[in-house]
Amino acid sequence: MARLVGLWAPVVGFMVAVLFLSDPVSLQTPQLVSDKILHFLAFGLFGVANMRAFHGGFRRPAPAPTLAALLLTAGFGAFDEWRQTFIETRYGSFADWVADVAGGIAAYLGIFFYSLWHRGRNEHER
Repeated sequence: MARLVGLWAPVVGFMVAVLFLSDPVSLQTPQLVSDKILHFLAFGLFGVANMRAFHGGFRRPAPAPTLAALLLTAGFGAFDEWRQTFIETRYGSFADWVADVAGGIAAYLGIFFYSLWHRGRNEHER
């Protein structure tokens, strides 16, 4: 049970944080960088958490858990953008959602290429 909580706590924590930060009473931060970059980075981290949770840790990505992780990342991004259309001081943005999905895909690619590199390195050391 503790392992399950350890795998999924970052996923749930991210979702709660995003819902809090997109609330109308949240602190507004100055725009030092494009919000698309922030979406990409945040959902990249969310993608890493999802990949880890669905795969039961950091291991070579398998098709079914990877698809589930990417769908959760894209689906939650879409949900948050849709939810913001009901908040007076916020708006939903297709471009923000695309940045969310791109961040999730980048997370998958990073994990995939790292696993290939790590596997190749281990085989080379034998």
